[in-house]
This record gives sequence, structure tokens and C-alpha cells, in this order.
Amino acid sequence: MEEQLIEYHDITPIFRIFDIAKAQDFYIHFLDFQLDWEHQYEDHFPIYMQVSRGNCVIHLSEHHGDCSPGSAIRVKVNNIESLHSTLKTKSYKYNKPGPEKTPWNTKEITVIDPFSNKITFFESL
Repeated sequence: MEEQLIEYHDITPIFRIFDIAKAQDFYIHFLDFQLDWEHQYEDHFPIYMQVSRGNCVIHLSEHHGDCSPGSAIRVKVNNIESLHSTLKTKSYKYNKPGPEKTPWNTKEITVIDPFSNKITFFESL
């Protein structure tokens, strides 16, 4: 019997959130992600939603069993200077990130959402 090759594809991280308005302010208004969809079983139930920008897809969940706040992901981008310029024009008072060169030959910008989840955008040098 011939062995099938296993192919790995994209991953979708899930971040824990506690406030929809704060999440949308951060992900949609500050980072320029788009809201793809949201799901709620009934009124007064937790919301689960997907935001994306290009090929970067993140799920945001109010369900306390899904994940822990304070998670971290790394997102590879091109033209990190353009991302930095865009973020500098935003009037988001809780994050004023700047690019940083690393010893492992990347330039990185790290942002932290209102729920202590960390996203590090990076570009290889």
C-alpha cells in the first residue's frame, strides 16, 4: 500500500477577547483587518468572529473555553516600513509600535491587543 503524503496548510489562530467594541476598534480600525463574519448562538451568548487582512486570518472568541488571553503569533509580511507608516497615522492611543531589527535578521513590529494577545509582524532582512 502506497503511503499518502501529508500536506500542511494555513493555520488559524484563535485569540480570546472580552469586549466586541474594543476588539473591533483594535483589529478593524487600528490594524485595518476586515470583519469576515461573526456567529452567536443566541442573544446574550458569546460571540465568535473571523477577521482577516490578505492571507492573515484570525479568529476572535468570547468563549472562555476556546483559548487563553495573552497568546502570541508571528505574521510574516512584506514592506514592514509601509505597515509602520500606516500604523503611525492611526489615532489608536494604546499602541504606538515601532520597527525593531533583531539579531535573527528580521525587522519586526509588535502590537498587543486590549486582551494581552500579541501579534508580531516581521519581515526577513
